Amino acid sequence: MSGEVIIVGGGIIGLASAWRCLQAGLTVTVFDPDPTRAAAFAAAGMLTPVTEAYWGEEDLIAVSTASMRRYAGFVAELEAVTGLDVDLRTSGVLVVAFDNDDLEVIEDLFRLHESCGLPSRRLRGRECRAVEPLLTPTTRGGVLAPDDGSVNPRRVLGALSRAVELSGGSLVCQQVRELRIQGDRVEGVLTDDGVAHGADVVVLTAGAWTPLVRGVPEADRPPVRPVKGQILRMTSRLHSHHPGITVRGFVRGSHVYIVPRSDSEVVIGATSEERGFSRQVTGWGVNELLRDALTLIPGLGESELTECRAGLRPGTPDNGPVVGWGRTEGLYLATGHFRHGVLLAPITAEAVAADLAGRPAPAEIGAFRPGRFVGEFVP
Repeated sequence: MSGEVIIVGGGIIGLASAWRCLQAGLTVTVFDPDPTRAAAFAAAGMLTPVTEAYWGEEDLIAVSTASMRRYAGFVAELEAVTGLDVDLRTSGVLVVAFDNDDLEVIEDLFRLHESCGLPSRRLRGRECRAVEPLLTPTTRGGVLAPDDGSVNPRRVLGALSRAVELSGGSLVCQQVRELRIQGDRVEGVLTDDGVAHGADVVVLTAGAWTPLVRGVPEADRPPVRPVKGQILRMTSRLHSHHPGITVRGFVRGSHVYIVPRSDSEVVIGATSEERGFSRQVTGWGVNELLRDALTLIPGLGESELTECRAGLRPGTPDNGPVVGWGRTEGLYLATGHFRHGVLLAPITAEAVAADLAGRPAPAEIGAFRPGRFVGEFVP
């Protein structure tokens, strides 16, 4: 198809989709009151199709691994276009257990890896400490996923924003008040300044806020809900306090991840709370994350706590994204990426551009079309 495309939401999914649509020859305008400051701004940027795999989510595992295969090329292209480094790290992710009960969780995770043919290696406690010497000596064991990794999502957001502008797209710092619908098709959007903007296609990439966009027909509102995640950032100039690999740990039944950057920053996250649209940082949330992180890597206690933040993940009933055409003509959904928004950005953007340009989308996206939630769309 050809024509005007409006994207509602300037997070990592919206910006990546805009960039790919522009490359496909479409005209694109992105509306967001504060572009690049959405859920991904708070995220740690873990790229973990293996270490965050779960039983019963085989379709999600498939699309996650497919997106991970695209990541190095996606980043290389983005960095070449913009000249910006996004700190992609592909040295692996280590999952560790603090006690014997936690070790049973690790064993179950490894069985899932074997069942799905995912690359990982079972390690004893001393082998885990050989990979990451800062781990507590009481570490019971773990699993190393050599192909998992991380990226700095704040840098990715900045690079995507520049890529969109360099490709001829427009970023408009306005809140979309509502969709404009005539009959059975979308005609564009109305922004908070009262201006109407026409489009042939409107793509909703507003994350947890997608169901709240006014004017979306009831049958097209996806069952997306906000899932709060509190996250911390610490800084230390001492190499002895800086882990060399991303660690995901299970500590007395709870879990925490510790993500090093290429600079002096370490990101610690994240809670998972059903608290509606609250983004309040709480004492218990900070305490829980610090407690578990310092249990696994005591040396982090000497680092400076530089940021405490809460973000909202867009969750769905099956934890998978919603990517595809709505029932209303001209309305497209790309939302509900929950804990994998950063990871799934390359394949989602590819699917959006392909669908809008009338080309075949990646096969792995097929399991995540909006039609699977027939009867479950929320008012």
